[in-house]
Amino acid sequence: MTARKQLPDTQAGMRRRNLGRVMHTVRDEGPLSRAAVASRIGLTRAAVSTLVDDLVRWGLLEELGPERNGTAGRGRPGSALTVSAHGPAGIGAEVGVDHLAVCAVDLRGEVRSRAVRYGPNRGRAPEPVLEELGGLVRQVVAEAEGEGLWPAGLKVAVPGLVARDSRTVVRAPNLGWHRTDLGALLTCGLEPSVDNEANLGGLAELWLGKDTPPDFLHVSAEIGIGAALVVDGRLLRGVRGFAGELGHVPVRPDGPPCGCGGVGCLEQYAGEDAVLRKVGLDPGEGRVGLLAERAGAGDEAVRAALGDAGSALGIALTGAVNLLDPQAVVLGGELSALAPWVLPALREELSARTAGRSCEVSVSRLGPEGPLLGAAHSVIRGVLDDPASVAERDA
Repeated sequence: MTARKQLPDTQAGMRRRNLGRVMHTVRDEGPLSRAAVASRIGLTRAAVSTLVDDLVRWGLLEELGPERNGTAGRGRPGSALTVSAHGPAGIGAEVGVDHLAVCAVDLRGEVRSRAVRYGPNRGRAPEPVLEELGGLVRQVVAEAEGEGLWPAGLKVAVPGLVARDSRTVVRAPNLGWHRTDLGALLTCGLEPSVDNEANLGGLAELWLGKDTPPDFLHVSAEIGIGAALVVDGRLLRGVRGFAGELGHVPVRPDGPPCGCGGVGCLEQYAGEDAVLRKVGLDPGEGRVGLLAERAGAGDEAVRAALGDAGSALGIALTGAVNLLDPQAVVLGGELSALAPWVLPALREELSARTAGRSCEVSVSRLGPEGPLLGAAHSVIRGVLDDPASVAERDA
């Protein structure tokens, strides 16, 4: 989910919003007493106590006993509240070009179970890939249930265009998939929702990144290159949900053909495969680590290839920065591990082509984990935004 669920402006809708405010406050600032929560969100202690009673009954909050630091006022110490380590879990899954991954995240944001299968998915039919992914989902769900969790939902990250408000991958050139309905093919006991991996990486950066501003452009640079534009804390999707296809911005109009049907696209110069080809390496698992090792050891050919990739990225980003004026650009994905050799050329191009406009360029601390974590956390955010949905599920 990219924004909090819109609830009706009724008394019931207001109550649901306040339940979400309590959950977010305790999650972000807890442990807290009822009085402390009331002070932070501007409600009476009696109103907050009623909301907290429901959240405790639903298993979303836990009482730890009297606050260890006492109280600021008179009277008995309040009971400290914290988000439960049991109950709902967000299940995130990722279909990568060379891996599959699934994880379970609890309400506290902790990863409680994780499974990964490395191996090429490029050129494989969707059915066997999604059958393997379904097996990993079932494995992670079973492990999570063994720790007192239950799946609140499943979000799948894919490296391709996803039709807005649907489960259909319209086109994933690096997988060779077209018009693929993941909801129909992924059988794992859970109804999946699907999103582009760059979008989920951008949301993960927004939610989990350190000091991430509310306006930034997140670049997911791997075999494919995607981007997510976050404006005022919200993901900009575009009319059809296809915003952010940075990898298919042409940087050399007379360049080589691309799998998207265009020519001279950014991916042909800055994608992982393009860099590997330039230094005479075949694609495969662990190749980014090998590039980093060689660059660190002073291999001039590798350093030159990474510098060229940074220049191409800078050229492509120029248009986005000039048009959209983000506060920052954040580099994520596999190629973030190569940032020491990519960023200098990227920054140089960006500075030269944006009339000196200030735009911070940084590296995501989430790296290639961003899309998977963003998928799982998007489910958890849905529970935090509307905790009453848990009670309705159990009714």
